Amino acid sequence: MSLAYVGVGSNLDGPQRHVAEALGELDAIPGTRTVKRSSLYRSAPVGYAAQPEFVNAVAALETTLDPETLLGELQAIEARHGRRRSFLNAPRSLDLDLLLYGEAEQRTARLTLPHPRMHERAFVLKPLVELEPAIVIPGRGRAQDLLAACAGQCVEITSG
Repeated sequence: MSLAYVGVGSNLDGPQRHVAEALGELDAIPGTRTVKRSSLYRSAPVGYAAQPEFVNAVAALETTLDPETLLGELQAIEARHGRRRSFLNAPRSLDLDLLLYGEAEQRTARLTLPHPRMHERAFVLKPLVELEPAIVIPGRGRAQDLLAACAGQCVEITSG
């Protein structure tokens, strides 16, 4: 079993519902089970700003799948939720990012681990630190220290 962390986000068509459903669907991935889920967080969009706020969370998974196969399963869940990849940082019904896979560091045409921008994004770091306060991002350092560097980004627990 390997421990993987998945970022979950949505800002279209009932984002809280998409995130909640996706968190449930992670358990249906073969050879995989969710061991922890963060709270849901509300955050402003990054990059393309002319879009609604996001709802974000992070899930910790135990899996027997290799990283590329797990990524394929995550993309299948996105597709079932109507995910369209129209342009970089576009609004989306569901976004599932494989953030960490154990301590793996890899770069292929399809997958980079750790996720290449997670260390710059409070909407990833805050729920990740909620799950694992002492977690270290390979090649980047302690997630708590990285979160402190993102202090200007507004991310707060959503109440519904």
